[in-house]
Amino acid sequence: MKKSDILVIAIVIIVLLPFFIFQPVYDVFCTLTMLYPLWMAFLKFGILATFGEMLGQRIKTGQYHHKGFGLFPKFIVWGLLGMWIALAMSVFKVGIPAFMEKASCFAGVTDAMKSDFTWLKLAGAFFVSVMMNTSFAPVFMTVHKICDMHIAEHDGRAVSLIRPVQVGKHIQNLNWDVQWNFVFKKTIPLFWIPAHTLTFCLPGEFQVLFAAFCSIILGLFLSIAAMKKQ
Repeated sequence: MKKSDILVIAIVIIVLLPFFIFQPVYDVFCTLTMLYPLWMAFLKFGILATFGEMLGQRIKTGQYHHKGFGLFPKFIVWGLLGMWIALAMSVFKVGIPAFMEKASCFAGVTDAMKSDFTWLKLAGAFFVSVMMNTSFAPVFMTVHKICDMHIAEHDGRAVSLIRPVQVGKHIQNLNWDVQWNFVFKKTIPLFWIPAHTLTFCLPGEFQVLFAAFCSIILGLFLSIAAMKKQ
């Protein structure tokens, strides 16, 4: 274990510990999440998803950060994507249960999604997760990959945030073999659908936060995908 690993572990403990020790810190977090859901989603994903990519870099290169990584651009991109995810989660967790009540025998699933854990809530969470991960997730993952390629093209500089994204060029250069056979076919059914099923079983104020924590795992997946490409 390197000194950088010890430092990272210490920082994580220092940041997270107050939420478990001091009730006012936890209460402020919940209040801000309720009052400013999109801005809080920006911060949660900006911090946690970027940290996930740094962990991926640690696995791949032995370092958390290197020249050209693009820490600030990645933070901004992940923050914006986090707001998009928060909006998508709000739409799916309302729309899918409403459809289930009309089209099937899942009577009461809409109310169950707002209450404590029940088997009916688990069923609703599962269907929400399946629909979100088979429709929204592939588009989201592809958009993120294009943004990541755009940042890399500009050597991680902040100017990448204002330069036009060459979408057509990046789509052509995207490794669709890895994107389809690993990112889509393996991570979605084996990780994301179960993970988001659990996400939608949680209380509302923790759903986006847990999804952001899951994005740390995404950083590891991205690292694995990069190594598979090589």
